[in-house]
Amino acid sequence: MNKDFLGDEETLDDLQLKGIHVIQKKDAFRFGVDAVLLANFPKIKKGAKVIDLCSGTGIIPFIIAGKTEAVNITGIEIQEDMVDMAQRSVKLNKLGDRIEFINRDLKDIEFLKGLPKVDIVTVNPPYKLKNSGIINPNDKNAIARHEICCTLEDVIKGVKAVLKDNGRMYMIHRPDRLADIICTMRKHKIEPKLIKMIHPNIKKAPTMVLIEGQNHGGTFLKWEAPLYIYNLDGSYTNELNDIYGR
Repeated sequence: MNKDFLGDEETLDDLQLKGIHVIQKKDAFRFGVDAVLLANFPKIKKGAKVIDLCSGTGIIPFIIAGKTEAVNITGIEIQEDMVDMAQRSVKLNKLGDRIEFINRDLKDIEFLKGLPKVDIVTVNPPYKLKNSGIINPNDKNAIARHEICCTLEDVIKGVKAVLKDNGRMYMIHRPDRLADIICTMRKHKIEPKLIKMIHPNIKKAPTMVLIEGQNHGGTFLKWEAPLYIYNLDGSYTNELNDIYGR
């Protein structure tokens, strides 16, 4: 039966979460630990409505659906082939009553403003600054890695357009962009509330940062204890194993 859902050069990946599987391309952008960490970061209440921007093949909506009682989760993604895979994953997992995917550009603010406002927005945006470094025009992963289709400010504007007053946004990014992230959030009246650094191990500097913001929130910022991915012997830490449900 699964062959009916798969195209050429596609794989079916088991999330090991309530039997959920996600379709991905073998040679295109595939989800990594950053998406898994982001999906497990939000505090999502029963009945919450969620939008995931820059959704790719939908890993974050599927994890949220498997781990929470969110009533509606919408993924928005500019790349048509990614949305096609995500929509087939919805059918495969019989989650059409909770998850949907929309093929739109998050810079289309008028479209976003026309959507029902949500409690939670998640986003795993391109990390690398526009015009930073050489970009291979044949690299299918470039849109996911570089600010080609959207900048950090475009992302924050998109979050603002769909978030309820006092709603929460959750983002994963690179620590070297933290000043830009905080300044841009505050510019659009999304107040940073919580920051968590992600380190490869206890001897290495952080390579990722998780940040929570509140739409029109008060000024009070907390730092959570850092997360370490590996022990010094190369094995995964207990915290990461817990996130993956191992």
